[in-house]
Amino acid sequence: MRALVNRGDGGLGVDLTEVSEPDPTPAELVVDVAGMSVNRGELRLLAARPEGWRPGQDVAGTVREAAADGSGPPAGARVVAWVDQGGWAERVSASVDRVAVLPEGVSFSAAATLPIAGMTALRALRVGGELLGRRVLVTGAAGGVGRFAVELAARGGASVTAVVRDAIRADGLAQLGAARVVFDIGEAEGPFDVILESAGGSSLTAAVRLVAPQGAVIVFGNSSGEAAEISFGDFVGRPGARLEGFFVYASAQPPSFGEDLERLTDFVARGELNPHIGMEVSWTKAEAAFAAVAERRVNGKAVLLID
Repeated sequence: MRALVNRGDGGLGVDLTEVSEPDPTPAELVVDVAGMSVNRGELRLLAARPEGWRPGQDVAGTVREAAADGSGPPAGARVVAWVDQGGWAERVSASVDRVAVLPEGVSFSAAATLPIAGMTALRALRVGGELLGRRVLVTGAAGGVGRFAVELAARGGASVTAVVRDAIRADGLAQLGAARVVFDIGEAEGPFDVILESAGGSSLTAAVRLVAPQGAVIVFGNSSGEAAEISFGDFVGRPGARLEGFFVYASAQPPSFGEDLERLTDFVARGELNPHIGMEVSWTKAEAAFAAVAERRVNGKAVLLID
């Protein structure tokens, strides 16, 4: 079978190469991959990992081989799966507890956007607590996680302010439920009960100063690469406010990954969550997609299709 394999040149180069077939454990099934999405974190790893490393976490397709232990969906089922690596391939093995069967009407492309970005948004908001009637701020709102977070928070009853770089990046956010869109966090009018922060640097510093008493700043990224200046004085007048680091693999996991993936696919099937695919290309054009994502030319998610 073929897979996208890291060229190991310190950049975003990959080669479409013949590799060995998956070797699943008894609790894993094998998926014939139809589509996969690209995450910025994967691109950072791609530039850092050695030649031969195989990236890819978000995949959707059809079960080729059911799990040998009898768990999980049967062969022929349409599924979305979250794998640790190696997902940008014609076939991949996936643990049954990280797989969800797709409802009718949910495309492979839409499903492939959900694992990393959708789960990060869902679980980070869960850390923030009750949403009904609360005020939520989302930085980096034009990205894959940000758009999901805006829509999930709004459907949960929150008044959402979205922070984006410019009007082009703001496209569609009002339709997803954003009550207000601003082009700089300094324009946001606090206080906010829940803040999802991914820019870092001065944005994180400003976020702490916008959080309400007993509120939460949930930090899940640092896209600026800059350090933030935060002091005890920033919390004056905000008793009980907290700053919490969020890691999707390790934070807020009462349900299994599979259960949350199923929850997200059900939202999509009911029209309550709308994956925004800003770029959809053949996996033979993967490097063009990587460059577009790295340069922030994609609103929402970039999807690669196996053709």
